[in-house]
Amino acid sequence: MKIGFHGAAQTVTGSRHLLHVNGHQLLLDCGLYQGHRKDTYSRNRDFPFDPAGVDAVILSHAHIDHSGNLPNLAGQGYGGPIHATYATRGMTDMMTRDAGHIQEEDAAYLNKKRRRKGQEPIEPLYTAADAERATRQLAGHPYDETFEPIPGVQARLVEAGHILGSAGVVLDIDDSGHKIRLMFSGDIGRVGLPLLRDPVLPDEVDYLIMECTYGNRLHDAPDKAYEALHEVASETFKKGGKLIIPAFAVGRTQSLVFYLHQMIERNELPSIPVFVDSPLAINVTALYREHPECFDKETREFILQDPHGAALGFDRLKYTLSVEDSKAINDTKGPAVIISASGMAEVGRILHHLKNNIENPRNTILITSWMAPNTLGRRLAEGASEVRIFGENHKVKARIASIDGLSAHADQTALLKYALATADSLKHVFLVHGESEPAAVLTEKMAASGIDQVTYPELNQEVEI
Repeated sequence: MKIGFHGAAQTVTGSRHLLHVNGHQLLLDCGLYQGHRKDTYSRNRDFPFDPAGVDAVILSHAHIDHSGNLPNLAGQGYGGPIHATYATRGMTDMMTRDAGHIQEEDAAYLNKKRRRKGQEPIEPLYTAADAERATRQLAGHPYDETFEPIPGVQARLVEAGHILGSAGVVLDIDDSGHKIRLMFSGDIGRVGLPLLRDPVLPDEVDYLIMECTYGNRLHDAPDKAYEALHEVASETFKKGGKLIIPAFAVGRTQSLVFYLHQMIERNELPSIPVFVDSPLAINVTALYREHPECFDKETREFILQDPHGAALGFDRLKYTLSVEDSKAINDTKGPAVIISASGMAEVGRILHHLKNNIENPRNTILITSWMAPNTLGRRLAEGASEVRIFGENHKVKARIASIDGLSAHADQTALLKYALATADSLKHVFLVHGESEPAAVLTEKMAASGIDQVTYPELNQEVEI
């Protein structure tokens, strides 16, 4: 048996791990690599293996760095099933079609510049139509159901607690009489996050392919994030201001809505309007409502007691799909919450809300996630006194606040606990989905805890087990 690490190896994005078992090939994830533009196109387009030679795909979850290259895989000859949880099946359909639309828009924008320079046009990596065709191959499974993706492999998807439908992949393998249990963690969630169940820990696993994104970092507890959000919101509303929150459409938006719903129902905040202004976030939220089986005990109990009978819907909450409704938010007088994409405040409707509110000192702009370098979100988080939005300079007079604790990734303590849960049977750990520093720190922590067989594979490295 052989494992090829063809993505998310010594980096975070582009998840893609190929198993060779009994003469068959099983691909775990097929995500987009995200990095410098000059590297991403060829790296995503050109597979180091023949897509037509893959027999089955198992998808851990729908985040684009795990699912986003499926249309390209299918377009180059893969015709088999893409196994996932039911919720991930719906989410992947939504996410990849959105990604295809973005690919088309990016190509059209670049081709305008290329035409002016007399250069040949470029093709999008794939289109929304390509994505729609690929998602017809998705095969849904409930959590904990056993299925056989390729001969000699019994697969089971267990709760990962990261986003809706996310799963760890447990594989019981009989490779020509050699029996092992291999587990791919996907992205590991956190204990105690709102809405979703806690991740299931490994059990009697021989070989573990495990993410290490935050192997060098500790998070604040989720209840501290709740308290910090309450404090920021209260102070803003007392001044009569608006709370503007750039937020990712998947996971972060839903967590914020749930927290605000709890605060208003508990009379911890005044009953002020809350707007979710992101078409993708709205569609994702609808999918959350379709899959209550993914909710944790606290959320289910809250729904039973809530007068609206919902976790993500209440009287003062308004989801705005149309451009006209989005623009109308600007006419809202008095305190309000506006949650909008993109999460890093680079594109989308959030830019209009920042433009209209950033120069009012009564307002607050709340940063709730890590912001990549050279993004508007990063400049705000670092205290810029002036920023450019739509080509115009704006003084930053609104308060800029940040809260931690809402990350959906396990931190160092949780990652170590994850591996130690199966330490008695564990033969080897392969660390993926992390930069070199987090991987090195986590490797050291594991060794101190008795797990000393750890590899941080290079891109396209193949390992016999």
